[in-house]
Amino acid sequence: MIRPWLVAALLAAPAASQAAHPDPFADYSGAQLFGRFCASCHGVLGSGDGPVASSLKVMIPDLSELAKRSGGRFPDERVREIIDGRAVLPAHGTRLMPVWGYELEARAGVDASAATNPRDTAQTMIDRLVDHLRSMQR
Repeated sequence: MIRPWLVAALLAAPAASQAAHPDPFADYSGAQLFGRFCASCHGVLGSGDGPVASSLKVMIPDLSELAKRSGGRFPDERVREIIDGRAVLPAHGTRLMPVWGYELEARAGVDASAATNPRDTAQTMIDRLVDHLRSMQR
C-alpha cells in the first residue's frame, strides 16, 4: 500500500527543484552563456568564425572589436539591447523569438526583491554575458 504522504512528496519534488532553479542556464558564467548562445555563429573568440557562420547570408561581426568600432568605449547598453531583443537584428530573429529563445528576452518591471524571479535570472544572465563580451575586447 502506497502511503498518501509519499505520493505527495514525490509529486512535490520536481516542482520544488524547478522553483529553486527556474532556468537551466541561471548558474552559467558569462563565458558559458557565450558558448551556449553565441559561439555557434560568432566563434569561441567572438571573431565571427563560428561553425554556422559560413552558412549564413549575413556577415557575422567580430564581437572582440565592439569597443574599437565604438570609438574605444564598450557599448554596454547597445549590447544589452541586442542580447535581450530590444534591438532587432535580422540574423538574431524577431523580438518575439530571438534565436536563443526566451532565456535572455527583455522584460519590463523587474522586481528586485524576488531572488528567484525569472526576470531577475534573465537580467543576471545578460549582465554576465555583457561582462564577458567586454572582457573579450582587443
